[in-house]
Amino acid sequence: MARTFTLALAAALPVLLAGCAGAPDPVRRPMRTVAAWNPPAAPEGRACLANLGRSNAAFTPLPDQYFGAGCSAIGAVRLASLRSDGGLLQLSNLGPVTCPLANTLSGWARFGVDRAARAILGSPLVRIETMGSYACRNVAGTNRLSGHATANAVDIGAFVLADGRRISVLQGWNASSPQVRAFLNTVRDSACKRFGTVLSPDYNAAHRDHFHLEVGGGGAGGGAGGGRAFCR
Repeated sequence: MARTFTLALAAALPVLLAGCAGAPDPVRRPMRTVAAWNPPAAPEGRACLANLGRSNAAFTPLPDQYFGAGCSAIGAVRLASLRSDGGLLQLSNLGPVTCPLANTLSGWARFGVDRAARAILGSPLVRIETMGSYACRNVAGTNRLSGHATANAVDIGAFVLADGRRISVLQGWNASSPQVRAFLNTVRDSACKRFGTVLSPDYNAAHRDHFHLEVGGGGAGGGAGGGRAFCR
């Protein structure tokens, strides 16, 4: 009987293998993936990227990303550098930012920060040190999403000048040097003319070491919605 079973199995094996070869592969559901970037269909998206290009910023458009819990990075770019009147402006620790934020940051860096550095401190700007952009989190102490949760906000920690000086918000806001204090106040005030929400050490202790810059309005650290600009 054993010999009969073995012969039967040997005869059936090619048929079984043929059946396996023709069977559909099991469905594989990948982890969250992002499709290749396509140019934005909306005219305002295309216009935003065109404006950013005209500013001579170095950037890469990013695919839209949805992270759940209301967090996303839609119409975002990765900025490699910006331009001043006279050269390159480096950026550090900057993650994805929306195109409107990138454009606003570009104009502020060139016309608000670099020119203030030259006029007040006597040296051009060469680098802006950030403390990050996108982060899926709420405004501290609330259940409202932060502008960081949609890549519409960036935190600025320090500015590095061509002469080697590093002007940090933490050390410079109440510095003994009136020029350093004037510079930081000037760049904060310039940001208030461009961004919807600007928070500085004058706002609360949580911002003692950085400027929170957010496109749109909606109040202290709120989302990038409508409403009057909030500047403190």
